[in-house]
Amino acid sequence: MAKDVNPPRGNRDFLPLEKQKREQVLGVIVDTYRQHGFQQIEAPVMEDLARLTSGQGGDNEKLAFRVMKRGEELDRALADASGADNLADLGLRYDLTVPLTRFYATNRPKLPAVFKAIQTGPVFRAERPQKGRYRQFVQCDIDIIGDATELAEVELLNASLDALAAIGLDGATIRVNHRILLSANIAALGVTDADASSAMITIDKLDKLGIDGVAAEMEAKFGGDVAAKTAAWLKSIEGPIEVPSELANLFTIVGARHPGKLRFDPTLVRGMGYYTGQIFEIEHPESGSSIGGGGRYDGMVGRWLGTDVPAVGISIGFERAVDLVGDDLLSEPEGLVLIVDDSTEALANALKVQAELIEAGEPAVRLERRPKKLNLLLENLATQGFGRFAVVTADTAAAADLQVKDIA
Repeated sequence: MAKDVNPPRGNRDFLPLEKQKREQVLGVIVDTYRQHGFQQIEAPVMEDLARLTSGQGGDNEKLAFRVMKRGEELDRALADASGADNLADLGLRYDLTVPLTRFYATNRPKLPAVFKAIQTGPVFRAERPQKGRYRQFVQCDIDIIGDATELAEVELLNASLDALAAIGLDGATIRVNHRILLSANIAALGVTDADASSAMITIDKLDKLGIDGVAAEMEAKFGGDVAAKTAAWLKSIEGPIEVPSELANLFTIVGARHPGKLRFDPTLVRGMGYYTGQIFEIEHPESGSSIGGGGRYDGMVGRWLGTDVPAVGISIGFERAVDLVGDDLLSEPEGLVLIVDDSTEALANALKVQAELIEAGEPAVRLERRPKKLNLLLENLATQGFGRFAVVTADTAAAADLQVKDIA
């Protein structure tokens, strides 16, 4: 019986051209963020499990991959009567925000007073794999720590919209709400502070359940009076909604640079409990799900420092975004294949010519022994991003001697 050679469930392989596209798209996003004054950092993919499960990560904490203790520590844990809860001390990061707050607390003396960070990389969640949801996926975040003013939100939204446009997703828009406004609306429905989180979970299902479905779930949780007020509220905000004064400046400033790209949505929740102010969600007409989001989380860094530091961030959901990017963003095939005759002299010349071409700025120079069927080799390499070829013989002394041809 043939063995299963597929990657683990929820994980994927990427072929060369797929990887090339992903790297190019990610590179365009990161370059755009750098142009806006953000700086790239890197933190470990593992963090202390106690930190990852400290209550800051919301429901994602339940999805953290745990890393078992090692060596003698594991032996002692296995002998301990306290059970399985004592077997792990580390976890794989499930987002980039919790590790960033730890990074900032560790390195604060070395960082500018207002720190503008770019983070990209894989994150891991132990959830049920399905279309658009993976156990390993890439996130692309920008965050501003140390600025309590609205300038931070303005910069994040402006840079994100510029980055999305740069990868061809200029149809993207950003829904905006404010946690204080959301909490006030929920309180007006008759929901107590203790039950507000539960009500938010239900309201967050509006796009799936519709008004009647949300009202029914609210009735099951809180009774008929709350359900009736919920239905009336949701019906009253159908159609265009006036931007509240708390968000007016944000809409005016960003709207001057990106007209029509922000939309106030009083039902926007964002699931993470650490948000304290403005919250955002990026949407695109060709995607059935959001392609990013974020918000202000002023109380999060203080968990590690003992003093609060203002912070706000936004993330592009890279996996969903890259699926929307057309192949026209990819560079034209530029790679050059050197077909080497079967002789010692030709091979030595090929190495010399390859080095000369690389120094001259060729993006990719690949060596291949001359096969019996050259056309088959060239056809295959054309699908891998190589657009030109030349033959190297014992008489090819320099790159100037090459006769470079396009691969038809």
